[in-house]
Amino acid sequence: MTESLDAGLLLGSHMSTAGGVARAVRRGEAVGCSAMQIFVKGNTRWEFPPLRAEDATAFRAAMRDSVVRSCIAHSIYLVNLASADPVIRCKSLDDLVDELDRCDRLGIGDLVVHPGAHGGAGLEAGVARIAEALNTVLAAHPRGRCRVLLETTAGQGSAVGARFDELAAILRRVRRKARIGVCVDTCHVFAAGYDIRTVAGYEAMWDEFDHVIGRRWLRALHLNDSKAPLGSRRDRHEHIGRGHLGLEPFRLIVNDARLRGLPMVLETEKGPDMAEDRENLRVLRSLVGRKRPA
Repeated sequence: MTESLDAGLLLGSHMSTAGGVARAVRRGEAVGCSAMQIFVKGNTRWEFPPLRAEDATAFRAAMRDSVVRSCIAHSIYLVNLASADPVIRCKSLDDLVDELDRCDRLGIGDLVVHPGAHGGAGLEAGVARIAEALNTVLAAHPRGRCRVLLETTAGQGSAVGARFDELAAILRRVRRKARIGVCVDTCHVFAAGYDIRTVAGYEAMWDEFDHVIGRRWLRALHLNDSKAPLGSRRDRHEHIGRGHLGLEPFRLIVNDARLRGLPMVLETEKGPDMAEDRENLRVLRSLVGRKRPA
């Protein structure tokens, strides 16, 4: 059923791993995901128990038998690769090495990471620190297969990654090119100033992405509407079609053949019954094949 509804798309949402990482797969299935995103450790603290072998085995088995065909991970929110604070930097590097190892053990191929905030040191210093951190992390995890996906940011505060040239500058400095990529967040690019609410604006954004970064680096998308207006530089996710983006950007995305095969996941608020995920996915699927949103 999910297969036919997705029409070849990999659509889904961020799923909780409460009660065991394999349970995230069942939750994804329950709301109709064909793709999903998870945290591979507690997302609000540095210290977390090691991943147990039996949990990794259970997750892999659940994925093998599931209609969920793709799973990406998101790093914990505490990571700041641009920080000049030696304690934060050390913890961020250690955490990413650990998360990449967990992803490999779970069979997850992509770990989405916020590039970081330079804290007033300036964009160039932030870019240099992020690239150096990635080189350190990937060198410490040389046999790993999981890629680090730098996520586009809304540009709040001193966050790096609001403009495509900022991400491109980081990518150019990372030595292990096969281990990196980019995740585009619709809310973030809109808040950063990319107006994707029209066909012309949508195509202009992708033209810039292709020219500045290169489409080969695109590995995933976060589908979120925005509570904040264009260029606000505020990261505030809203349910699909209920924010300042409206339905048109999402209609364009789900009908864009260039994006087929990439996981597209929601990161919107939801209650325990996950009804919001079901509704957001229903709205996205209703746009497939539609020339204009109703």
